[in-house]
Amino acid sequence: MHPRTVWQAMAGRRFLRSSWPWRSAAYLLTGAVGGPVVLVGIVSAAVAGGLLAVVLVGLPLLLLTALAGLPVAWAERHRLRLVDRDPAPDPHARVTAAGPRAWLAVRLREGATWRELGHALLFAGLLWPVDVLALAVALLGPLSLVATPLLMATVGDGEEAKVLKQWTVTTWPGAIGVAVLGVVLLAAGAYALGAVAGARAALTRLLIAPRAGDPDAAVVELARSRVRLVDAFEAERRRIERDLHDGAQQRLVALTMTLGLARLDAPPGPLADQLAQAHREAGEALAELRELIHGIHPKVLADYGLEAAVTDAADRSAVPVDVHLDLPGRLPQAVEAAAYFVVCEALANVARHSGASRAEVTGGHRDGRLRLRIRDDGRGGADAAAGSGLTGLADRVSVLDGTLSLSSPPGGPTLLCVEIPCEWTERSA
Repeated sequence: MHPRTVWQAMAGRRFLRSSWPWRSAAYLLTGAVGGPVVLVGIVSAAVAGGLLAVVLVGLPLLLLTALAGLPVAWAERHRLRLVDRDPAPDPHARVTAAGPRAWLAVRLREGATWRELGHALLFAGLLWPVDVLALAVALLGPLSLVATPLLMATVGDGEEAKVLKQWTVTTWPGAIGVAVLGVVLLAAGAYALGAVAGARAALTRLLIAPRAGDPDAAVVELARSRVRLVDAFEAERRRIERDLHDGAQQRLVALTMTLGLARLDAPPGPLADQLAQAHREAGEALAELRELIHGIHPKVLADYGLEAAVTDAADRSAVPVDVHLDLPGRLPQAVEAAAYFVVCEALANVARHSGASRAEVTGGHRDGRLRLRIRDDGRGGADAAAGSGLTGLADRVSVLDGTLSLSSPPGGPTLLCVEIPCEWTERSA
């Protein structure tokens, strides 16, 4: 098994012959180069923001300083792969609403943002000088010793060479002995580089990656896993719909046509009656299959979007429904599916339980949120917890960080509101 971290590699016998010493040196070198850049950037933004804050121009710079840990942590998570092959996950929650204000509101409330700012300040003030010191002691010193014979042959004209600018070597055996000592120290320095790089990586991971048992990290991962499950569920629904539509439905259509032709060709009698019965049952089975396909994932929703699908559902409703939606484009598939099935369930409840003479579906997409309102003029008194089917839909909407609320006082009217944060995936021209 290949080592996953530089610490595991150092425990093996082949450490010096592996790529890990080079990876450790590259990790510390990139830190030594990046640290001053981070220091200059943070100090410049903080000083300029503080000086200009009195005229409000500096406030964005101060905000930028507070968020400086985000890009630094992003780069560090990628740089960690040099000495730790286990990826460092991003601890931040996914922002579903559109616009910089929503993004800032989420980021400024997260503990991970402030931990990453602390890491950026530590990196800019202390860690990169440690990287420079480790490289100087473990690499530059031994390499200068190894180069003693070369310096003696070139700069010293074969007569003498300065060793670390501290003492002079005047004989070739002495120069070669110093070079051998440099090789030994270089091998020891490789282990020193691995140890420093491993400690740096462990500290960095502690600050910028989710920790085991961290409640915030657990919540973030739970939210992400729920979103992944919803996406997988929607993909499976669409696959089943395609298979039924292109497979079983087409076969039933062909069977119905065949039975209809056979019925026309058969002479009057028992055989014609049986063919007629089989033709009717095949037609009923085809109609039921089409309803089943429509309930799994309607083709109009996949092809034309939420507004067309809701209009189609309203046309099929037993109660007259007015539809007024402002959706000039397409939304994420999971959002469209969740909103559509909420509308369908609400209209089914209106037809079954409300006694309403009319209903309406209104809404649109504004300020990064899809908002829908389903209202009827029925008797009211609806209870989402009384087996109406809305509880499961509310759970499905909550997975998308949305909300579903029901208002149904006795005597009516009943109003169901849905809000789901989302962004356009396609806008109409």
